[in-house]
Parts: sequence; C-alpha cells; structure tokens
Amino acid sequence: MAVKAGSVWEPLRLAATAALTHAYVPYSNYPVGAAARLEDGRIVSGCNVENASYGLTLCAECTMVGAARMSGGGLITEFYCVDGFGEILMPCGRCRQLLFEFSTAGTQIMTSSGAKTMDQILPDAFGPDNLKEHS
Repeated sequence: MAVKAGSVWEPLRLAATAALTHAYVPYSNYPVGAAARLEDGRIVSGCNVENASYGLTLCAECTMVGAARMSGGGLITEFYCVDGFGEILMPCGRCRQLLFEFSTAGTQIMTSSGAKTMDQILPDAFGPDNLKEHS
C-alpha cells in the first residue's frame, strides 16, 4: 500500500524509514524502523538492536516505546513500521502486545492492507485491566 505524501501517515513513514539507519543488525542484516505519533502530537521512533545472544535482541517497537517513555511518555495514536526496503512491516505478536500496553482505545496501526485498530490486529488482548480484576 502506497502512502500519499501529505497524509497523516507520511511523517510516520519518514520517521520509521530514518530510524532504519540506526539499526544494529550484524546477524540478520534485517533492519527495522518504527515510528509512532503520541497523543500530544510528538513523533517517536526506534530501530531494532540485535545481540549475539539472540534472545536479547530488541525489536524496533521496543526501542521506540523506550524513546517515548524517556521523552515524557504518552500513549500511541498511530503507528508505522518498515523493513529495510521501506516497505510496511506488520509487528510480530510480542510487539503487538507491547504496543497495546501503550495505546489508546482508538490507536491505528498501518498494515499492508491499510490502517487497522489495535483490536483488529490483537483481538481480545490481555492488558492492565485484566490484572486489576485479580488484585
């Protein structure tokens, strides 16, 4: 899916693509860039950071959420992720769960078939409200 210049998504596409240049991917050679708009309008981005101990690798979504928290926090309203070719990349299940934790009820995620809600990409998600039920 092509994103039109001037659309609400274009700044996120550009930020995610720029984040690719910071990816540390000596093992997979598969850079990923992610970007999100927060409720206050700020755009934060992140890239994947691999590790020789593969399980310690950080996805681009992880470093992006860290950047959001370090710069004042806030919830995600729109999210965009790209691969090394700048093509839209769907977050893995782990990252969908991470994004859910920091999303609003109306958060939109760009996918190769257009924008979708968190509920569409992670139906029946487990989150903070589930923990409150048992405390």
